[in-house]
Amino acid sequence: MPLYDHFHRPLSEVHEWESFHTQWGSCIAADLNRRLPKRFLASAPMHLGPFAAADVVERDLHAGLAEPRNGTSNHPAAHGGVAVATAPEVYSPPAAELSMPAAFPQEYEVEIRDTHRASRVIGVIELVSPANKKEASKRAQFAAKCLSFLGHGIGLVVIDVVTERLWNLHNELVRLAGHDSKFLMPNDPPLYVTAYRPVHRDREDVIDLWSWPLAIGSALPAVPLALRDFGCVRLELEATYSEACERDGIS
Repeated sequence: MPLYDHFHRPLSEVHEWESFHTQWGSCIAADLNRRLPKRFLASAPMHLGPFAAADVVERDLHAGLAEPRNGTSNHPAAHGGVAVATAPEVYSPPAAELSMPAAFPQEYEVEIRDTHRASRVIGVIELVSPANKKEASKRAQFAAKCLSFLGHGIGLVVIDVVTERLWNLHNELVRLAGHDSKFLMPNDPPLYVTAYRPVHRDREDVIDLWSWPLAIGSALPAVPLALRDFGCVRLELEATYSEACERDGIS
């Protein structure tokens, strides 16, 4: 199936790109789960960004320390039990001097975890969103996140089919890392797939790199997905893209 433009008419009038990204991530995860050893688990969670995650942690923390609404206590001693530990005292910090604006984009990604190693993340597939390319700070934030994955030895694939904003985030990553211009994708193609494999070779740490420029109307490639301490698996982008289009009613 040829690559569609999900961000402009006529497709964007009927099908939201957010829905398609979610479908594609789910199809990629399902395909990997059919082919990977059972110890590995691929999933496509919807991340609402660090802001939302921090808010959940904040509310969960206070909920665990609060008194129940009926006035009874959750402390074991209140029910005749033996109190073996005391909840830490909640610290109320002074008022913040400043509060910086925060607008973290939703993240569309597939995570592969090793269930035999405390569900450690061993591979990530990033589906670029328009918000990742919106402005310089967002582009740098995305590139820094990708470099963090690679710095921890996590294999990474970045898929960018966003036609709404034309910016090559792989080249942003290379510049942020301070690497030589020979690692840049020529001519800054706005649509592309890049695969990265962190590896220790010949007594040094390197990142193997594969890049494919994409074009509307063309087929998608199969790419290597590196999994930490395991090797590479074949990521079937064309098949999963076709399945996602079918699920989303795109033909």
